[in-house]
Amino acid sequence: MKLVTFMANGEARFGIATVKGIVDVIAAAERHPELAGVPHEVHQAIEGGQEAVEALERLLQAVERDALSLSAVLLEEESLSFEPCVTRPNKIVCVGLNYRKHAEETNAAIPSVPILFNKFNNALAGHRHDIPLPKVSSEVDYEAELAIVIGKTAKNVDKANALDYIFGYCCANDLSARDLQTRTPQWMLGKTCDKFAPLGPYLVTADEVGDPNALEIRCSVNGETRQSSNTSDMIFRCDEIVSYISQHMTLVPGDIILTGTPEGVVLGLPEAQRVYLKAGDVVTVEIEKLGALTNRMAAETE
Repeated sequence: MKLVTFMANGEARFGIATVKGIVDVIAAAERHPELAGVPHEVHQAIEGGQEAVEALERLLQAVERDALSLSAVLLEEESLSFEPCVTRPNKIVCVGLNYRKHAEETNAAIPSVPILFNKFNNALAGHRHDIPLPKVSSEVDYEAELAIVIGKTAKNVDKANALDYIFGYCCANDLSARDLQTRTPQWMLGKTCDKFAPLGPYLVTADEVGDPNALEIRCSVNGETRQSSNTSDMIFRCDEIVSYISQHMTLVPGDIILTGTPEGVVLGLPEAQRVYLKAGDVVTVEIEKLGALTNRMAAETE
């Protein structure tokens, strides 16, 4: 199931993406009050787990049985104003240098344990949001990433069971101001500028994705492919990442883990060939089964 959050008439709404369009969950639930347990926003769905997903499936089946009901709650995806597909994560944990070819292109040593850093909620952005390029940076880079969304409280989880704690996955762009990132040994400053963590367009449930380490992943800038790889190139796979992080901090439903980026970033080019993102550039991150996340870069105005 593909879940979305969007704005309508100044309020956040919750939807299910289908081949026909986006079903407005709140409007559909109002037409089917006989159905209990339907979550009305994404964190209710994540925290409700399988029961909440099954309630959404029953709702979708109910509206699809009635063409009139479906037409009343169906929205055109292109008309929507998307929000981040996870709106209030408790934590945003990121893994650095987690693709072998990316580590090699940046002349970095292959890590022996996951390199972790963080972003904050100010970095969240949605599909088709403009991303302000900070005035204090001239070296903003793209990073296509698979994002894990935790579905159950996880502490000291074994690798063998780690995927059971994942609710779903989404596309992410770990935007990075390289000049700020490398100013000190700590990367955070260059990683968590405003809107530097676009997520979406969909939060796709784990059952629909299958093996998260067998997905094509791409990034394009203004239609030109810059990154093209597969999540199988990860040094630390999704089960290892969840297990490792859970040994050091408790993961809770709605937490996001950005799992690293493949080769092809600007930083990986010879210095004379590096052309960083500029206002007007359109960046698209596309991952197999998860859709395509597109954002336009814009000059910071405030």
